Amino acid sequence: MTKNETIDKQAAAANDGQWEPELAELALRREQAAAMGGTDALERFKARGRLNSRERIAALIDEGTFRELGRTTGKGSYDKQGHLLKLSPVNAIFGTGRIDARKVVVSADDYTIRAGSSEATISDKWIYAERMALDLRMPLIRLVDTAGGSVKLLEQSGASKIPGYPNWPVVELLAKVPVVGVALGACAGLGAIKVLMSHFSVMVKDQAQVFAAGPPVVKQAYGIDIDKNDLGGWKVHRRSALVHNEAESETDAFEQVRRFLSYLPRNASHLPDRKACGDDPGRADDFLKDAIPRDRRKVYDPRKIVAALFDRESVFEIGRYQGGSVITALARLDGWPVGVMCSDPRIAGGAMTVTSAWKIERHAKLCDTFGLPIVNLVDQPGNATGPEAELGGTLLGAVRVLTTIESLKVPWVSIIMRRAFGMAGGLHAPKHFPQLNHRFAWPSARWGSIPVEGGVAAAYRNEIAAAENPAEKRAELEAYYNRIGSPFRTAERFGILDILDPRETRGVLCDWVEDAWEAMKARR
Repeated sequence: MTKNETIDKQAAAANDGQWEPELAELALRREQAAAMGGTDALERFKARGRLNSRERIAALIDEGTFRELGRTTGKGSYDKQGHLLKLSPVNAIFGTGRIDARKVVVSADDYTIRAGSSEATISDKWIYAERMALDLRMPLIRLVDTAGGSVKLLEQSGASKIPGYPNWPVVELLAKVPVVGVALGACAGLGAIKVLMSHFSVMVKDQAQVFAAGPPVVKQAYGIDIDKNDLGGWKVHRRSALVHNEAESETDAFEQVRRFLSYLPRNASHLPDRKACGDDPGRADDFLKDAIPRDRRKVYDPRKIVAALFDRESVFEIGRYQGGSVITALARLDGWPVGVMCSDPRIAGGAMTVTSAWKIERHAKLCDTFGLPIVNLVDQPGNATGPEAELGGTLLGAVRVLTTIESLKVPWVSIIMRRAFGMAGGLHAPKHFPQLNHRFAWPSARWGSIPVEGGVAAAYRNEIAAAENPAEKRAELEAYYNRIGSPFRTAERFGILDILDPRETRGVLCDWVEDAWEAMKARR
């Protein structure tokens, strides 16, 4: 052993254990923080059939990948000599982890401490999680279970604060990274905003509620006694369209989060990953040739068509029970992720309603932000009509869709399956330079300013009424105009790119998506 090595060994021996008190205190602080609200609170929470916040994180991310940050944030109590007696942790837990080996930021409310109240915490901690996701450009997942503010905290603080968090980059996040909000309990006020200010939100049925304020506040303000599920549960948000999806359990909610993120890139500057695909790009399901009934008064199952065109088991629907006249989803074509929209004639006849317009707008923006080419399967009879539709601002919804799709930068392809009428029918794709209006049609397609049936009834009202057989006369006129309105005549003038045998559609889309992704690579 050299002289220097001997000196180093002696120094190490002299220093051995000199920081043991501080390391012991660190271990104690971490232990007390990990205890969350304490044994009793955790047991009560478990008795309600719920995972605590740490269990939720563990259930969501890949095993063994969570790196917690801000572990010892809280309020310490000390003896007269300044020694730590106890650390009471805050009710916000965050850190990084991996989902399918990809890094994410996870932020969770701890309900076992003051019901997860947003005011009973150190806001800098959960805001740091959001700023970290923005700064390091990685997806953010919020596990929300918070009772919102509490008037009791006013006395403790000795003053009230003006609402708002100036250093919370809540809007900028949506333009840069995937953001997910998971409602796991009563999410009021700030908790509701955390759920809703996201690209994808999901709530657990009969366990989670999302509202501006809970039943006690509503009772005070309006004198109304109302159950929290009736005020902000999943049945409410099927109609409001505020929360995208509902889940049967926490496990189901976390699986939906993982699936959603699997289609998206780490951030808006990257492109999503292509997955290995064992589904033949040229697969041609024979039922497609008769999927659209000749009788236009009959409906069909559009989800069966979607399943036939995209890679098997790849379709992830978003907002199924909202704005039901349009289906929005993420899916894959030959392994490439894409955004999907498809008309559903079983709801409102497939017409564009205020809610379905909002749904289209929201989905198109998601796809554009994260570089997902869009496939639109069209059967659009036009805007919803009637007094309620007009009072509800249906046309304003259509205007918002127009404004949105004409600003998109992602490739878009439309397959007109049946109808494309009126203003809403014209919104089947972006149409203005430099965006390419790339569209195909099936032989069953018809289009125009109004449907033939309604047009004949209006234009030939007197002739039909005077006919010896009005029904026969009307059918004769409709058949005549349908022949003129044949998609083949439009194709003769290059008004449509091509007419497809429906069985060819998957092959055409898989060929297109390869080129669409090359275009996206060049644009990124």
